[in-house]
Amino acid sequence: MSSCSLDNNGVAFHFVNLQIAAVEMPATFALYETYQIKVTYIRPSNCTIFEGFDFTKSQTTGITVVAVGSVLDDESCAKIPDEVVEYFTFTCNYDNPYIFRFWSGINENGNDEFLEYEVPVIADSP
Repeated sequence: MSSCSLDNNGVAFHFVNLQIAAVEMPATFALYETYQIKVTYIRPSNCTIFEGFDFTKSQTTGITVVAVGSVLDDESCAKIPDEVVEYFTFTCNYDNPYIFRFWSGINENGNDEFLEYEVPVIADSP
């Protein structure tokens, strides 16, 4: 028998969705081209660390994007929100329009809200 210990030196944290405030999307995509998508998210405190983006595909060209962060459970964190820019790479593989939904927070009714972009695809003519 053996066991292992996941000693984290007493550092406690939890994961959170980070509110996306703005996105810079191209007006169109070209089939098989790759793009850098600029995303501005809100970092709620100095104890929040950006971990990456979570992508969920729906149908062929529907994509939901969530910015994910980890928050250190430390009472000395300064709760001063600031805007931070990150990028992700996207390659257009289908000739149908893409619909992107970026998680932008929760409304007063407790429902998720999204910034939505529909980007048409321009295929090369024969």
